[in-house]
Amino acid sequence: MECPHAPGFHAAVRARYGAAAQEFGRLVAAVPEDRWSASTPCPRWTVRDLVNHVTAQHMWVCQLLGGYTAEQLGRRFEGDVLGVNPGGVWRSAAHSGADALAAPGAPDRLIHPPYGLRDAGGYAVELIAETVVHSWDLARALGEPGRMAPEAAVFALSEFRGYRNLAATGLFEPALPAPAGADAQTRLLALTGRDPAWAAL
Repeated sequence: MECPHAPGFHAAVRARYGAAAQEFGRLVAAVPEDRWSASTPCPRWTVRDLVNHVTAQHMWVCQLLGGYTAEQLGRRFEGDVLGVNPGGVWRSAAHSGADALAAPGAPDRLIHPPYGLRDAGGYAVELIAETVVHSWDLARALGEPGRMAPEAAVFALSEFRGYRNLAATGLFEPALPAPAGADAQTRLLALTGRDPAWAAL
């Protein structure tokens, strides 16, 4: 079964996926050995917890596009997926996801993630937006300014705006007010409950 998208969607989602994964991968490669246990803007998550979460999310892509359902995959991606080589595991997850999405017609295919039936392209868009936000989290945890590419911030903001009551999921803090006239990054951070001034303790 398929869910046809408008012309150009396939190329756009593949490009966005690649760009988001590349930026997150750059940050993962920059984590010093003594920073894996550092705090992040995500309450209760260390740097390792955050990287583990994003890596596990990307591991789902090739499995779902390979025809597996959430029921078949079970608890495979729960717990620690990084092992002794976090950077290598991340690269493998990102590459496998990109390869799966590059297959002819892949974004139009219907897949079975944990929350129900979804087109793969739409699922990828969700993951891209999440990865953009978590890249900011990781950048701030490493002491970087966390400046998003403007087009990435606009893209992620557009996706997150479509979600209702993010805080109710338990995965986000309550939304914060954004200043009038704020740019897309500032509005995205506010919508997802992030303080732009956050700094590692």
